[in-house]
Amino acid sequence: MTQDDIFYREPYRPQWHYSPPCGWMNDPNGLVFYDGEYHLFFQFYPASIEQGPKHWGHAVSTDLVHWQTLPIALYPDAIGAIWSGSVVVDADNTSGLVPGGGLVAMYSYENQSQGIAYSQDRGRTWTKYAGNPVLAAAARDFRDPKIIWYAPAQQWVMVLAAGQEVRFFTSPDLLTWSQSGRFSAGHLVGVWEVPDLFPLTINGSTHWVLLVSVSAGAPAGGSGIQYFIGQFDGATFRVDDPARVLWLDYGADNYAGITFDNLPRRLYIGWMSNWVYAGRTPTTPWRGAMTLPRELTLAHTPDGLRLVQTPAPELAALRGPGRDQRHADGRQRGALWPERASSGRRQHAHPVQYPRRSASYRPQRPDPAGPH
Repeated sequence: MTQDDIFYREPYRPQWHYSPPCGWMNDPNGLVFYDGEYHLFFQFYPASIEQGPKHWGHAVSTDLVHWQTLPIALYPDAIGAIWSGSVVVDADNTSGLVPGGGLVAMYSYENQSQGIAYSQDRGRTWTKYAGNPVLAAAARDFRDPKIIWYAPAQQWVMVLAAGQEVRFFTSPDLLTWSQSGRFSAGHLVGVWEVPDLFPLTINGSTHWVLLVSVSAGAPAGGSGIQYFIGQFDGATFRVDDPARVLWLDYGADNYAGITFDNLPRRLYIGWMSNWVYAGRTPTTPWRGAMTLPRELTLAHTPDGLRLVQTPAPELAALRGPGRDQRHADGRQRGALWPERASSGRRQHAHPVQYPRRSASYRPQRPDPAGPH
């Protein structure tokens, strides 16, 4: 029996949106393009379709259409479970952890401190920094670090959610961090989570966009993503119109989305669910899926400058007149298990490896704001 006989033929299984072979999945983490591959890490509990101690699952793609699931990237450890975060390319080894360049991840532990891990083999294996955590918890909800390289100051910048605000930190080496600013405006219901910060240019003018996921009160009910357009000077963010609330979209199934690091365009993936019903979707042996990848740009509208989403151009490969989405034997064709034109064989992902819980791992108290 092959994996094709086990996975991706179940009722409700997405065929073009990424979903794991089995287990629970929520937030995308550490989106990065490196050495010809798009890396998608994600919040993952492999032992059940219910939530459990979070790991980082991992999948890669060369075309944003066909995804290969890889072994788990990060497991819980003595400090705690591994919550959301980001991955950057430390090409100049500013951290001293990746001679010759490599990938560095920063993530929240369940206790809301922040940890570092690094990889020198294209993300296939990861080593956790011996000095973890590199940043202690400074609030009850203090999580989901997004790191960017701010070239004008030649330093790293981190934006991190803290209650109903975000805080900004700077670092020369990804290991030592100093707070530089904080920001709060817009929709102040629920808990802020999974921020992202990036520049976009329109008509020769550069603006900074801040994405913030909010756990409650979104237009379609439950969780959603608001955004702000403004200016960032490497330390603090200033919004152009603090009184106006802007939503990334008005549907129910787009949360905790972030953009890819190390790309000339702004490419986005979100979690295609909502905390109102995420634990009740009738799927097995998996629960959770990602949105299709989208490009983000700015546009002038009668109401002002707005963020625009369009499907990634690579998705056009899925379209065509009379395209048959089934194999000759009637099985549904899945983007996760593509045919290899060169060999006629399927591209098999590595099987999910169910972890044994470490004897040193002790779950922390549940998040009082709800599930993560």
